Amino acid sequence: MRTIFYVILRLRTIDGFESYGSFNLGDDREFAYGVFSQLKGRELPQETDMLHMDLMEAKEGLPVNLRVVSCTAEEIAANVKCITREMFKLLNLESK
Repeated sequence: MRTIFYVILRLRTIDGFESYGSFNLGDDREFAYGVFSQLKGRELPQETDMLHMDLMEAKEGLPVNLRVVSCTAEEIAANVKCITREMFKLLNLESK
């Protein structure tokens, strides 16, 4: 079974963190880690943080949380732009 990497956007609610979006980064571990390492935010989330972005791996259908970054709303916006730019380059500009 194929391994897939993706980023989940999560928001703290009264009931805990809820997912509200995701980005599929494909099956290349190096690419996924490279993109995630460019994201803005804190790598050591605090209990009071409201927004997280999680790098996930689906291995044999089971989700595994690899890394977490805590973000402000402005950082989330910059991170969405970064992910979109990197995916565009991967899908359109790099030779396959």
